[in-house]
Amino acid sequence: MIRVLIADDEAFTRAGIRAVLAAEPEFEVVAEAGDGREAVELVAAHRPDVVLLDILMPVLDGLAAAAEITRTVPATGVLMLTTFSADEHIAAALGGGARGFLLKTGDPLELFAGIRAVAGGAAFLSPAVAHRVIQQVGGDRLASSARARARVDSLTPREREVLALIGEGLPNAEIARRLHIVEGTVKVFVTSILRRLEVANRVQAAIVAYEAGLV
Repeated sequence: MIRVLIADDEAFTRAGIRAVLAAEPEFEVVAEAGDGREAVELVAAHRPDVVLLDILMPVLDGLAAAAEITRTVPATGVLMLTTFSADEHIAAALGGGARGFLLKTGDPLELFAGIRAVAGGAAFLSPAVAHRVIQQVGGDRLASSARARARVDSLTPREREVLALIGEGLPNAEIARRLHIVEGTVKVFVTSILRRLEVANRVQAAIVAYEAGLV
């Protein structure tokens, strides 16, 4: 069972997400929050596996809430909910500890996949969000497409395989299964990839994978 907390200032949106998740028995919604401060407090109280966090919320916005949740309850994975109108905030969330990004208007199957990935410690970017993130951060925080390919070329062939699977949002256990290696070896590869790409987390590594054309 994956325990989920929904944080969005629109009650209609919260109800819709809860109804979608109710269709899958592996998910349990443990609480709902209407603003960022309440989300932080409820995460501390319920310790969910994943918090679905709207970027634009009153009292404490999603960016600040994500950073505080990551600092105080690091075991809870933060999955940001965004709209195209909030593009300018996505790059900032990358540094706040978010493990993934989803469109509110996206396919429910992406929601399921994103929650599973983040609960498993992996990164997840819906394809539409990944494209927009690359557009937003490509000019400064991340290198251009050519630069990304050059950075990826510095990796070993096996590291490139692992990076591509990180870009698909797979957790270490699934990467190990796909590549027929032990999970401990995957962890070593992930650590090396983050260091060699000079990125802070799996989300940023996944964006490099997208930008370099691995995904």
